[in-house]
Amino acid sequence: MGRHSVATPAKTPSRRFILSIIAAVAVVGVVGSGVYLWVGGHLNPILAAAEMPVCDEIEALEIVADTSIAEPVAELAADFDADPDRCVETEVRAQDSADTAAEIAAGTIAADAWVPDSSVWLDRTAATAASLGLGAPNATAGASIATSPVVFAVPATDAQAVAAEPVSWARILNGTLPAMLPDPEASAASLAGLTALKGQSSPEDPRQFAGAMIALSKSIPASADAAMTSVFSTSTPTVVLTSEAKVAAHNSDATAEPLVAAYPAEGTVALDYPFVRIGDVDSANLDDLEAALGRAADLFLEAGFRAPDGTGEVDAPGITPTAPPAQTELDSAAQIELLRSWGVLTLRSRMLAAIDVSGSMEEPAENGLRRIDIFQQAAGGAMSKFSGEVELGVWAFSTARNGDLDYEDLAPIAPLADAGHTQQIQQIIATLPARLGGATGLYDTTLAAYQRVQETYDPDKVNSVLVITDGKNEDENGISLEQLLAEIEKLQDPARPVAIIMVGFGPDTDLDAMKQIAQATKGGAYSANKPEDLGTVLVDALSQRTCRPNCG
Repeated sequence: MGRHSVATPAKTPSRRFILSIIAAVAVVGVVGSGVYLWVGGHLNPILAAAEMPVCDEIEALEIVADTSIAEPVAELAADFDADPDRCVETEVRAQDSADTAAEIAAGTIAADAWVPDSSVWLDRTAATAASLGLGAPNATAGASIATSPVVFAVPATDAQAVAAEPVSWARILNGTLPAMLPDPEASAASLAGLTALKGQSSPEDPRQFAGAMIALSKSIPASADAAMTSVFSTSTPTVVLTSEAKVAAHNSDATAEPLVAAYPAEGTVALDYPFVRIGDVDSANLDDLEAALGRAADLFLEAGFRAPDGTGEVDAPGITPTAPPAQTELDSAAQIELLRSWGVLTLRSRMLAAIDVSGSMEEPAENGLRRIDIFQQAAGGAMSKFSGEVELGVWAFSTARNGDLDYEDLAPIAPLADAGHTQQIQQIIATLPARLGGATGLYDTTLAAYQRVQETYDPDKVNSVLVITDGKNEDENGISLEQLLAEIEKLQDPARPVAIIMVGFGPDTDLDAMKQIAQATKGGAYSANKPEDLGTVLVDALSQRTCRPNCG
């Protein structure tokens, strides 16, 4: 937007300036149209004119600040404008960083500077602009004016129970500490928290982090405020991944139930608040305002923020005065890549699961349990991770299962948010051992399931078929692999894509055939070398959509 002026009458002196004059000369008088000071027993108009310069023009500046930090920024801007040596008027507009990033990417922003709650928004803005076919936004980041570490916010009434064990990222990874994650698409703190969580996960077992993301995605509050309200009504003690400053702001409301900020034992990451110039702004006042914000550590501490280097003591309920130092530097590119993975993982799914109930499922696995017992355990664990946004239907299949058909429709595709539907599927899983019998009618079932999902396609969801089997096709009266692949090729519709995900377990699976079927639909084929590994490959099937059809 840059420097611009509007006609205005003489600038009113600041309250601080007036008070300093009063302290020096005791009284101000107004006579006629002039301003006079009572000095040495008489009115002196010359001194009054010298102390009160007239502004022929006032420069208007507009700053957009994230809602979390807008109040102290506006307070400092008001004091800045009140300086009698300046002719400037600064407007500070509070707006969520996600909304401002969208405006900048689209080129519709009307502001001179921006204070987002993380530097990652600059890279996200550039990525959004590129996806819209627009040029790189003209936005330049300066130094950070404040920071706030990512913490676990826990209701004060639950703090003792949560702290019975060390509060840690490890407990979220292994599922022993329930957590809420406000939508990372809109929350820089959530995205930073995911980054820290991944940093603490095992590099040898990527399923650990994927499983934690699936669990976190079961319920995604739209905002930190929404999460910090709902956390008080959970059945078990639960934490919210958010920023320390958000906890301080929540507790500043005397009517709100108090929260306590818990600091992860392994260390955490911190949000920065950079001063970002928008466009080609050439303004001495903007230069000075940026410098003033950089020197305002005490003001930001009062509002619950740390200094740019993370130091300072915050005097606020529920906050540790001196926070542990951030242990990890945030990399914007890594955060954006992680956000893509999150977006893929949390796409609303619509899935038809076809479960093998052939007689071979009765056979024992290496640990002595029957294959069907292993599947029941894995299915129960997977069901507990599914979001209510997922729609799931269930078929059972083996030869001559339903008259001449190799499959039986046991539950329609419907939302798991429906408690009755979820209970129906759980009952089906519990009764699978009683349904065993026959051979593996794999190819006929796969084709029929593909047709069913395509016929009932929902364009607002990810539509897929999940086939779980312990063997290979044994239906001598059914179609061959070549016929199945040919039928799939004829049925494929780019406007209605349906991926087939093949999951095999046990020593008898035909992995080569499974891969061919999956690749024909840009799906994925997964194999558990040991039946007890089935639970982990179900996580793979959910979390590796971006790698299909070449998943490892």
